[in-house]
Amino acid sequence: MPLRTGTTRPIPLLLTIALAAGTLTGCALLELTRDCEGTDNRVKELAALDILDSRPAGATVAQGFERVDAGCWADSGDVSVYAGRTYAFPGTQAEVAAHYRTAAVRDGWHRAPESLPDDLCFAREGTILQIVFLTPQRLAEDGHGSRPDLTTGAGYSINIDSFVDSGVEASCSST
Repeated sequence: MPLRTGTTRPIPLLLTIALAAGTLTGCALLELTRDCEGTDNRVKELAALDILDSRPAGATVAQGFERVDAGCWADSGDVSVYAGRTYAFPGTQAEVAAHYRTAAVRDGWHRAPESLPDDLCFAREGTILQIVFLTPQRLAEDGHGSRPDLTTGAGYSINIDSFVDSGVEASCSST
């Protein structure tokens, strides 16, 4: 039986390189494979927050959005839970803004430090609350097509986001 010479086994070499690269970059494979397992209770907590049901007089839950949209997403090791409601409002954006500036503070939210003066973005315990006014473009991007009930007056959504055990803080720019 002839002896093989000059041949190395590539698997141990590749494993050594991968381990060294992971150590040098601070990137662990487990962090990259994190998912939404175990977040059900946190999703339920966000979906039950009273602020999601707070709305200015005359605002109605938009047709097709009767339930709180709540869940979890995972991307590149970051895990986030979210909850949101969508409302149709026949009044103005200024009326919506005035309502939520008062309701959010009353509910323990404070203006997010990185938010601009006109932003409706609030923070509380690593969680972000943001009011987003709907436009035909935004609705189309989200797959909701033409919705005159949401684009006349001040149709809007109220969204809550929170990262889970990732060391990443939710912010107005990440929602």
